[in-house]
Amino acid sequence: MQHGVDFPAASNGTRSTTATGRAVIADALRAVDPAAARRVEAIKDWRSGYLSAIRDLVVVAAANAQASVAVSAAGLDSLHERFVWSADGNDRPLISALSLSDHEGMDTFEVIGRNERRAEFSVPYRGKRLSGDTLYAQLDDWVARGVAEPSFADAVRAVMANPQWLDLRGQQIAVLGAGAEMGPLQQLLDWGATVYAVDLPRPDVWERIMAVGKRSAGRLAVPVPRRSVQLDTASDAKVAQVAGLDLIGQTDALLAWLREVDGPLTLGNYAYADGGLHVRVSMAIDAVTLLLARSNPGLSLAYLATPTDVFAVPEDAVAMARSRWKDRRTRRILQAPLQLANLFEPAYRDTVIDDSGHEVGISDCLVPQQGPNYALAKRLQRWRAIVARDSGMRVSLNVAPATRTRSVVKNRALAAAYAGAGQFGIEVFSASTANTLMAALLVRDLHDPASAANPEVPLHNPMDLFADAANHGGLWRAAYEPRSVLSLAAVLGLFVRNA
Repeated sequence: MQHGVDFPAASNGTRSTTATGRAVIADALRAVDPAAARRVEAIKDWRSGYLSAIRDLVVVAAANAQASVAVSAAGLDSLHERFVWSADGNDRPLISALSLSDHEGMDTFEVIGRNERRAEFSVPYRGKRLSGDTLYAQLDDWVARGVAEPSFADAVRAVMANPQWLDLRGQQIAVLGAGAEMGPLQQLLDWGATVYAVDLPRPDVWERIMAVGKRSAGRLAVPVPRRSVQLDTASDAKVAQVAGLDLIGQTDALLAWLREVDGPLTLGNYAYADGGLHVRVSMAIDAVTLLLARSNPGLSLAYLATPTDVFAVPEDAVAMARSRWKDRRTRRILQAPLQLANLFEPAYRDTVIDDSGHEVGISDCLVPQQGPNYALAKRLQRWRAIVARDSGMRVSLNVAPATRTRSVVKNRALAAAYAGAGQFGIEVFSASTANTLMAALLVRDLHDPASAANPEVPLHNPMDLFADAANHGGLWRAAYEPRSVLSLAAVLGLFVRNA
């Protein structure tokens, strides 16, 4: 029997991810753009139709700051009105069920790192370790090639210029999805943080996580069921057999455990799952976020945004992409016939003019293979980031580049597209490079008063939070609309992988 956070049940007992996703997106749009909401409700094939619906969300929110917050708040309200806590054959509203939970919580097993804190910031990249002048030069190269925004280079340089920020002793950070390849677990521990690690109860995962903790300079807090082991005498191997939490089925246990943390806490969401499970995991974390904020006024939030989404991007990114389109030279003659088949489409064929007269580019990088549930899960995180920051909470949400992770490699179409992406000016990063850079951006967001994560920093539109310090791998500044070259990149990638 299902237990935990779940989609709402229809009258026949089925739990439709399609019906829920379509209804939530329509609800998010309804008050600001009723016509767009009606278009979403009329979509029959949600598997392909969600692409235009997600784009509509960003177009509407780009109009002004008030629209951005309103869409986000309405989307979150719709999700929380629909999602349930399912237990013992009964469904109850998610937030109220967790609010009334009397779960006793978890015990905490501590792993204390044995190494010295890593004081110098360096980045592994293509078999080398970059720091100082070599890292400065690489940042310049990424910006010049349009791989990352200039503000990304500025943010990394700020960390390099302030090495004291890397002293995370005294910082408490919950890493949900601690075993994720794109998570910051190792870097945070190497810099001395106290990390509350959460991942599924799988012994192999916890053996690896605890080994990372021992080799670090930090403190690793591991959740274990009450009275499952004798904490003061249990070996690491025995703890690994019982450690962990299922975020979907043990959301109440997670909430109770984190409520015991004394002092400011950063809640970092790095969890991933396939299909509808990803939405359920994200909803579980969002419910914990809401309830934890009521008891911990020092709560801050951290997320990673996928580059394969829709973003409102700066005018200079639009200008670079259009310039590259014009500079195709002889290739434009060869590509012209293929445009009839919707290939080699130019990026930014249209833009949005917001209420103050600014031109805003809409970079639509959604990848159909990732599906509507993935898009909804990431949308939920972005909506929470906007609403939380608007309420005065510090929120770190940085766009991470396309990265060769296990979840990508196991999808043959995506793996092939990533292998061929370089032919179109897109750089795909290794996981070790990407997660080191993203951990540095988190550090900057926690310390730098000029960071967009700071709610006191004024933004023209709340969605500018996502553009600040973005490393999109080149998707925002490429000449072509990403989906119009995705299939070609996959074909080229097959040759590269088989060469």
